[in-house]
Amino acid sequence: MHAPALRKTRVIYVGTVPIGGGHPVAVQSMTNTDTRNVAATVSQITALEEVGCEIIRIAIPDMEAAQAVTAIKKAVHIPIIADIHFDWRLAVAAMEAGADGIRINPGNIGGRDKLAKVVAKAKERGIPIRIGVNSGSLEKHIRIKYGGPTPEALVESALLNLQAIVEMGHEQLKISIKSSDCLNTIRAYRLLSQRTDFPLHLGVTEAGGLIAGTVKSSIAIGTLLMDGIGDTFRVSLTRDPLEEIQVAYEILRATGLRNRGPEIISCPTCGRCEIDLFSIAEEVERRARRLPLPLKIAVMGCVVNGPGEAREADIGMAGGKGVGIIFKGEKVLKKVEASKLLEVFWQEVERIYREKAQQKENS
Repeated sequence: MHAPALRKTRVIYVGTVPIGGGHPVAVQSMTNTDTRNVAATVSQITALEEVGCEIIRIAIPDMEAAQAVTAIKKAVHIPIIADIHFDWRLAVAAMEAGADGIRINPGNIGGRDKLAKVVAKAKERGIPIRIGVNSGSLEKHIRIKYGGPTPEALVESALLNLQAIVEMGHEQLKISIKSSDCLNTIRAYRLLSQRTDFPLHLGVTEAGGLIAGTVKSSIAIGTLLMDGIGDTFRVSLTRDPLEEIQVAYEILRATGLRNRGPEIISCPTCGRCEIDLFSIAEEVERRARRLPLPLKIAVMGCVVNGPGEAREADIGMAGGKGVGIIFKGEKVLKKVEASKLLEVFWQEVERIYREKAQQKENS
């Protein structure tokens, strides 16, 4: 599969991470800790860094949270975006505390005069702003004009807010126009991409839990990326943020845009399966998401079809009655007692991973 060609957009930087202009699509997430709890927030960001999160957003509900940005930033390595609603003073304070970017909805920040103060501070410090328009926070007059949060309404709101900030002299901007409706999200971003060359942040807001959220996000974000639309995104799930990153990289892998970390292929099981494949596959996925280099790992339910169906894997395993096999291609490397299969298999995964890492270092 050929990766889609991303449309040409302007380039901005969130910290050291380039957004737009054909740079790799950046993966974001958001903490769900109390930002005022610096230790808990740093711990979660560090865990997210390990699995490939490249930009992190944190909620700023009050001045204490804004001031906590300084300590958090010193303890992590990826850029921090401060998420602000309603109070322009929190945006200014977060930037002064060291935030690498801010996310605001200009329509609810307190009026044009307050917005001007936020923009002036961002311009002074060279900090990018994400204009975040959501279907649930659309300006009243636009909602009335269109009869609701239609794609056209979202685009009009975004462009009006974009124009206001550009007129204030700041162009380090990216835009998001999120809806909880998958098809409205796709249509809105398609319309917006025809009207501006500023970089776009993709996402489906309030997408849901692991299954519903993954499906909605994969369809909306994947479709847009295949259209060449999108410069950065977050998969929003009502789950541990670590799972957002895992889903994000699977979307990028499936669209051919980026290939980070192992790809797990596994069978859906059938009546021949005599091991707890669900638990084994889940544990392999959990361990694998901390490995940054690509690797194809097969986790198969039985020896009847395992090696044949997964012959392209770098390493694979298949279960059996009381015994399993570990294979590479169609060659069986080891036979292992079922009770020890997972641990022995993972040792082989780590061995092959080290070999790949060494090959990359030597190349």
